[in-house]
Formats: sequence, structure tokens, C-alpha cells
Amino acid sequence: MSAAAGVDVGGTKCLGVVIDDAGEVVATTRRLTPRGGGALIDVLAEIVDELGAGQSLGSIGIGLPGLITRGGVLRASPNVPEVFELDVAGLLGDRLGRVVAVSNDATAAAYAEWQVGAGQGVEDIVMVTLGTGIGGGVVAGGRLIVGENGFAGEFGHMVVDPVGPPCPCGRRGCWERFASGSGLAQLARTAAVGGRLGRVVEVAGGDPALVRGEHVQSAAREGDAEALAVVDEFARWVALGLVNLTNALDPARFVLGGGLAEGADLYFGPIERWFDQLLYAPELRPHPGLAFAALGERAGAIGAAMLSRSA
Repeated sequence: MSAAAGVDVGGTKCLGVVIDDAGEVVATTRRLTPRGGGALIDVLAEIVDELGAGQSLGSIGIGLPGLITRGGVLRASPNVPEVFELDVAGLLGDRLGRVVAVSNDATAAAYAEWQVGAGQGVEDIVMVTLGTGIGGGVVAGGRLIVGENGFAGEFGHMVVDPVGPPCPCGRRGCWERFASGSGLAQLARTAAVGGRLGRVVEVAGGDPALVRGEHVQSAAREGDAEALAVVDEFARWVALGLVNLTNALDPARFVLGGGLAEGADLYFGPIERWFDQLLYAPELRPHPGLAFAALGERAGAIGAAMLSRSA
């Protein structure tokens, strides 16, 4: 096999990689995610051109958040604004003069973690990416599952509270409003505005409105009790969604990725504890393993490159 390029499009950045025959990353680059479909195609073409400079790319894959058809059309993505019904495979393929494989970013991440990351060794895994929103991917019976239309894995839009906060998708109470990076920040800001989280607010510069997830993590690592309470509340929401997925899919292992995986040391214990409390008949069934992603922020791009080889 020759080198393959993969690009992971996120809500704030586009990360591109080149992998060799063994799946090792040999080159990387990144750009800010632009607004609008035309601008996105321009940026993706620039990334591929940069990755291909000085070497021959055997295949190219793109991972995108949201509803991605089997034909590579981005139907809708709450976390990539102003982009609807964008034929990424067709438009970028025409621009580059070659075939481009397009998939959901979290599905691509699941494939990479299953092949060379934290999902190795089992045939049934569920990947959950906890970033700006929540995405996911499923491997069942040793096969990557994308669904009839290519839309499988949109776990973030499971409704866990019908009267909960509005979601960018247009509904209320989606899981990602509570269990994503945005959800953690909102839980913390609500507590801070209510007069709690004094140390977190201090870390954030004194303004409760500026509190973000990293401020909670920083204070929690100092042992601040109020910050640790927010971490525990957040972990409960994460565990609730994992329990729902367990009841539906019965995986051997969950792999948690996305930006919040960097706080694995804070979240692992509370998530496991809440999972055990919330799971149906926990004493009568094997529990799925829980692991944090091994490939970090590059999982989606690596997976997109890998999937491009079989397109």
C-alpha cells in the first residue's frame, strides 16, 4: 500500500494526516474550520495539497461531523455552521481530479481505534467522541456499521431530557447538551452563576460567564470539592448515555475519545461508578469494558485515511 491522507473536520479545526502502510502518522497539518460550504471545500483542497507535497498519495479520505450519506454528501451538521446538502465527495473529487472517500468523523475514529487503538482485540465496540458535541461509531461482529443511509452513530442526539436545554440540532435535551465539552462548560457556568465554584471562577479570570471545561478540570486536579462535584455530575450524564447504548447494543467495550479524553484521570472512576448504578440488572450481566482512546485527536483523521484504502 502507498501513503494515504485523511482529514478530520471538527467544529473549530480541520486536522490532516498522512499514514504509511503500518498506519503510522508520518505528516500532519491543520487549519481553522471555515464557515460555508465553498470555503470548506477550499480548505480541504489546501490541506490535501499540502499533505501531498513531495509524495504520492494512494488514497484520500475525509471525516465530517453530522449526517453523511454513503455517497459522501453532508446533509446537515449542527457543529459545522452554514453547511447543508454539500456534496463533499463530488466537489472535492472534481477539485483534486481523483476519488475522495467521505465518512462520518466519529465513525472513522471508531474504525481507527478498533484497528490500531484502544478497541483492538474485540469484535464489538462502541466509540463515543466527547468534543464540542458527541459523535459515535459502532463495530459489531467485526464489521463497521454505518446504517442504511450512512447515518449510524449520532448518539449525541439521543434525547435524555425532553424539557432540557435547546440543542443546535433544533430539539431539546439531547445527550450532547449534558455530556460533551459544551455540556461540561454549561453545567459549570450554571453552578458559577448560582454562586458556587469559587475556585473555578478564579481560574477563569473572575467572570462566571467565561468558565469552560478546562477551568473545571484545573480546579478539580487541585482537589477543589465544588469542581469535583461538577465532574461527578458530568460523569453521571456520560454514564446515562453509555447505559442506554449498552441496553441497545451490548458492546464488549466502550472507547471514549474527543477532547475530553484528555481528562481521563478525572472522569474514569466517576463514570464507572455511575454506570454500575444506572445499568439494568448490573449484577446479572457482564459489563462492557471502558477505555479512553489511544489515538487522541488524530483518531478521526487516521480512520478517514484507513477507510479511503477500501473505498
